[in-house]
Amino acid sequence: MKKAILATKIGMTQVFAENGVLVPVTVLQAGPLFVTQVKTVDNDGYEAVQVGFGDIRETLVNKPRKGHFAKAGVANKRFLREFRFDNASDYKVGQEIKADIFTEGDRIDATATSKGKGFQGAIKRHNLSRGPMKHGSKFHRHAGSNGAATTPGRVFKGKHMPGHMGHVRVTVQNLEVVRIDSDKNLILIKGAVPGPKKSLVMLKETVKAGK
Repeated sequence: MKKAILATKIGMTQVFAENGVLVPVTVLQAGPLFVTQVKTVDNDGYEAVQVGFGDIRETLVNKPRKGHFAKAGVANKRFLREFRFDNASDYKVGQEIKADIFTEGDRIDATATSKGKGFQGAIKRHNLSRGPMKHGSKFHRHAGSNGAATTPGRVFKGKHMPGHMGHVRVTVQNLEVVRIDSDKNLILIKGAVPGPKKSLVMLKETVKAGK
């Protein structure tokens, strides 16, 4: 991996492509990131670049993190993440990574925590069909039978049932970067990106390059 960045989701809009086609896009505030540590094979057993993103009040940062940021010469940050760049040794502590690490036309994978839906029934959670709604029916939106009688005599794991929906880690692959605004550190990505507004999104170059 050579390209990656952290961003916060601003929302969706639409832009016109050069050929006049209207393209729906998700707008992300990408960076700037600051390198807080460069991990090496000799010292840590692997190569990686640790970055900080997002401003935070000093009162919300504990002492170990304050010391870590102070050693790197970087202001306190809300998020700390690691990227295993192929060229990790080229980065320096305190270096700034901005949205222009990507270019228009790049294909990326977007990872975020999806919107939480709370406790939901089987119809909404698993797209099950409802029962008849006509007069006399006593079965409408229930999940139906959970299992058989004596064989197998139990409910299999993974059975589609009501429960907590959403708020899970989701990755959408092979999205297209439509536009980059280097001055404002904005990245416009074609289509939808997981997560609610203001949520943290991790953008990496896609693992499906060339597909």
